[in-house]
Amino acid sequence: MPIHVALLRGINVGTAKRVAMADLRDLLEKLGYQDVRTLLNSGNAVFTATTAGAKTAGTRIEQALVKRLGVASRVIVFSASELSAVVAGNSLAKIATNPSRLMVAFLATPGDGARLAPIASKRWGAEKIAMGPRAAYFWCPEGIIKSEVAAALGKALGEAVTVRNWATVLKLHAVASPRGNEKAR
Repeated sequence: MPIHVALLRGINVGTAKRVAMADLRDLLEKLGYQDVRTLLNSGNAVFTATTAGAKTAGTRIEQALVKRLGVASRVIVFSASELSAVVAGNSLAKIATNPSRLMVAFLATPGDGARLAPIASKRWGAEKIAMGPRAAYFWCPEGIIKSEVAAALGKALGEAVTVRNWATVLKLHAVASPRGNEKAR
């Protein structure tokens, strides 16, 4: 079965929306997803599902989070091949000197990228932004807290985006790759 990645927005950031990763794995398994693994404590899950089952995975997981755990969170699901395309499409990887300050904003739908065109065309000084079909990449040399690009992205997309740093994206990519999937079993 195809491998997919679920990215939960705003999970375990500060004291809000606390979800134990064991509870998340259990929730996904009860929804019928298989080979469920979580990565870090920030709402990243890798699982297998039929192609048909993956199409509704984000909505199903969102509803189950509220019903079973009392937590509302936007869930964006990418196939392993879509995640590979995001990794391959990062034109800022060569300029980033710190993978924790190179960010990837995963878009809920490809059309959401159009709302970022004014942001992507603006000059941001030391900060940089590049667009891909399902992701925006942004370099925050001073960190995400001080990032004007991050603030502009959040304002433009709100709940229609979730952000991970490049180090996390590469870890997810490794786990979601067919070879990484076999090693994780």
